[in-house]
Amino acid sequence: MSLQQKPLQEDIDIAKMNETIIDAIQEIKGEHIVKLDLRSLSERPTDFFIICDASSNTQISSIADNIQKRLKHEYGLLPSHFEGKTEAKWVLLDYFYTVVHVFYPETRAFYELEDLWSDAGITEFKSI
Repeated sequence: MSLQQKPLQEDIDIAKMNETIIDAIQEIKGEHIVKLDLRSLSERPTDFFIICDASSNTQISSIADNIQKRLKHEYGLLPSHFEGKTEAKWVLLDYFYTVVHVFYPETRAFYELEDLWSDAGITEFKSI
């Protein structure tokens, strides 16, 4: 089944999951939160990137842990892959349709994911 043929209910669930991820980031005071909608791009690695930054290793780990806890509790989901929890300068959580990146600001600036995927639809969320 192609990505365009996904049932509408699945899209609604992904939207709700993304809202939960963003809420989980805001609970731990993540900053500069953006969602990149990659669905219109033909060579995309996933449907969505959610990106934020944090000011310490502890905060990066806490954000990642909160996302994992919330998605497991509310949806029964575990990431299919995660990276970076040991050093906690950039943690990646892969939920197949959505990949979450939690960065140090300097690491985020170095990789420039927003610039790399600048053709994506970008939604910014307020930091709490």
